[in-house]
Amino acid sequence: MRSRPAWLMKVIAGTAALGLRFWIRSLRYDYRPQGPWLEPGCTGADRFIYAMWHEYLLLPVLRYAHPEVHVLISRSGDGQLLTELCRRLRIPVVRGSTSRGGAEAVRQLLRAGCRTHLALTPDGPRGPRRRVQPGLVYLASRSGLPIVPVGFGLDRPRRLASWDQFALPRLRSRAVCVTAAPIFIPAEVNSKELEGYRQKVENAMNAMTTAAEDWAGRAAYLH
Repeated sequence: MRSRPAWLMKVIAGTAALGLRFWIRSLRYDYRPQGPWLEPGCTGADRFIYAMWHEYLLLPVLRYAHPEVHVLISRSGDGQLLTELCRRLRIPVVRGSTSRGGAEAVRQLLRAGCRTHLALTPDGPRGPRRRVQPGLVYLASRSGLPIVPVGFGLDRPRRLASWDQFALPRLRSRAVCVTAAPIFIPAEVNSKELEGYRQKVENAMNAMTTAAEDWAGRAAYLH
């Protein structure tokens, strides 16, 4: 996608930040940990890598806007807009990818992981949808930070015609966040072990997402 003028990105991001904050605050939001309480900003001195699917990225960016969570955002045109939005919300951003020419991004994340949480969408920036790329597991192994699989769910969201079927919540609808127990990756892993951990994280993320989506739909129906 062609890069847009910086001034235009700032104008769009500023307007979007105001509107989206109101939009997200209208949601009836539930956090349901399937293990320890790991909601970002409420974990004390412990640091984690929060892994969530790209299609639900709007929720954590606006719900957990916090200077102690570094977010990895691609260098795509859409990533440019999202980066400006994060800056408006005072969220630290690392540009790049852990799997596509992102050596510098990994180095920045390793430095950031020494002092803050990290938040990644391991199926981004182009998919396949809901498939973890190995870069997440490699980053966890190198940084020593455990991975927290995160699932989000919305009640009957609107879906964009994009590779990830990006989800947009309806105003005043139900939203649910579910986290699994942290997954620790050893410092030294071979390729076979790497694939095993990659599959474990992917399965956990899908399970948390299914649970969150089920709860969002069921809670909305009961109310």
